[in-house]
Amino acid sequence: MLAAYPEGRKRSAVVPMLIYAQDETGAVTPELIAEVAKRCEVEPLQVDEVVGYYSMLHRKPLGKYHVQVCTNISCLLVGGEELYEHAKKKLGIGNKQVTADGQFSLEEVECMGACSWAPAVEINYDFHHYVTPERLDQLIDALRKAN
Repeated sequence: MLAAYPEGRKRSAVVPMLIYAQDETGAVTPELIAEVAKRCEVEPLQVDEVVGYYSMLHRKPLGKYHVQVCTNISCLLVGGEELYEHAKKKLGIGNKQVTADGQFSLEEVECMGACSWAPAVEINYDFHHYVTPERLDQLIDALRKAN
């Protein structure tokens, strides 16, 4: 990954490296922070600050399927908040929690950039637009059956 950045710009790889590593390990751990800092030639504190700033980086393991429901203004106006409440009931968990079996985690998020297709849901890296409670049930049930 570092080869994609010009010499002297290794610090530019911090965010992509953290996202990639988080996908592989499940969470951003202190050991991961130290390793990224070493490879990008920055201080661990600088990497730790990046982790604290970006909401897509998580210090605790997520579920195998991370369900994000947008409740920003465009989604809110067409049922985003109700959809989020439905997801909490369907999964039996709250914001930034993981189901007991480790299969699902849930997060209420700000704008996903899908305002024209609201309400929007992202599961891992798959976006779903115009999501209704019924459609969310279908998505979750299909993932449960896949395991």
